[in-house]
Amino acid sequence: MTRQDDQAFVKVLGRADVLAVGFGAMIGFGWVVLAGEWVSGAGTAGAALAFVLGGAVMAVVGLTYAELVAAMPKAGGEHHYVLRALGSRWAFVVSWAMVLGYLSVVAFEAVALPETALYLFPDLKAGRLWSIAGYDVYATWALVGIVGAVVITALNYVGIRPAAVAQTVAVVFLVAVGIVMLTGTVAGGSTATAEPWFDGGFAGVLGVLVAVPFLFVGFDVIPQSSEEINLPERHIGRLLVVSVLMAIAFYVVIVLGTGFALGDEALGGSQLAAADAMATLWGHPAFGTLLVLGGVAGILTSWNAFLIGASRLVYAMAASGMLPRWFAAVHPRYRTPSHAILFIGGLSVLAPLFGDQMLTWLVNAGGLTITMGFTLVAVTFLVLRRREPALPRPFRVGAGPTVGTVAAVAGLVLFALYLPGMPAALGLPEWIIVGGWWLAGVYFLTRFPEVGPGVDAEERLIRATRR
Repeated sequence: MTRQDDQAFVKVLGRADVLAVGFGAMIGFGWVVLAGEWVSGAGTAGAALAFVLGGAVMAVVGLTYAELVAAMPKAGGEHHYVLRALGSRWAFVVSWAMVLGYLSVVAFEAVALPETALYLFPDLKAGRLWSIAGYDVYATWALVGIVGAVVITALNYVGIRPAAVAQTVAVVFLVAVGIVMLTGTVAGGSTATAEPWFDGGFAGVLGVLVAVPFLFVGFDVIPQSSEEINLPERHIGRLLVVSVLMAIAFYVVIVLGTGFALGDEALGGSQLAAADAMATLWGHPAFGTLLVLGGVAGILTSWNAFLIGASRLVYAMAASGMLPRWFAAVHPRYRTPSHAILFIGGLSVLAPLFGDQMLTWLVNAGGLTITMGFTLVAVTFLVLRRREPALPRPFRVGAGPTVGTVAAVAGLVLFALYLPGMPAALGLPEWIIVGGWWLAGVYFLTRFPEVGPGVDAEERLIRATRR
């Protein structure tokens, strides 16, 4: 017996679509705000080096995903890999962990959009509603996020094709902004302004490096939509890795452009250093606005990609019997996991009403659980290499045991960064969110039987849950 919806999705995504989903998921708005801090903290070359090193680590993690998605191109990605390698309990743990991470990004982007709109329309806030965690929520401000959530949800509801087209258009704009920044750096940048190349020594580079991996979260969305990709399996794995390399290049361009345009004094007095750098490089404030619009495009691409990923993962869990079957419904016309999309989209519609601070806590909590997912996927990669050496692997990673071990260690290090006393340590509100999420998880965990690993693990789990 197999899932009744195994053939539910339509294979319509091509190479450009896959790259747009993966790359777009990794490029949000943070680079617009934080580029100045990166350059000030580590120097121009130091910040760029941090992105190269951090991106390389994430590329290694991405290699484990690349091999697994090529071998098992199923909607839900991690859910299926871990179920086959470690059994139903660990599959639930990794899936539940990733769902919180994805939901947190989807919800946060509904707040990031109106926050970004404030840079373009400073008088946007009107009609104060209430204050949450010290943040005043205004009706007009919230409306921008709500409208954005409705549009993104509707695009995904009516088909993966419209969502992919919108994603590709926004990513093309993002890439164009990067090219304009690079051109301006070459034509109008100053090496003297870029000095000091390294600032703060090793500590300066490390200060940027610890933040870098979290900016690359998103390549893992590609496996979630793998049943809708119309490409040979080996190409899916390759494109996943390429999307990470594209993100590295984009961030390095932004860092170099900021460093070549703004000196220490200008960096210290800038609220949006990357935008100010773009305006300085080209000698006109309109180019700064262009870069902010690129940030808006980054919000939309990340938002759209994580809604795709979250809905497919929730669908996969429900189809296996881990969540209510209602979430496994597929629209008969649009061939999308319509109920999962509506549920997640509904949460993003409500998100702006909770303000900025509350959603920041949620994203931080989700970051912790995503690192758990990365670690378990790397372990799964190693287990399947040992237990199923004959498993067809259209994209096979060289030096597999070494790559898997490095990825698992990287995942554990990233997880440790959120623990007390570490650079990204969570506060009490974030731990309350994490605790509440896993309490809810325990409820669902007790609702389905334990099934051991194996090639037929999902079939056995479905049979057991339907008895």
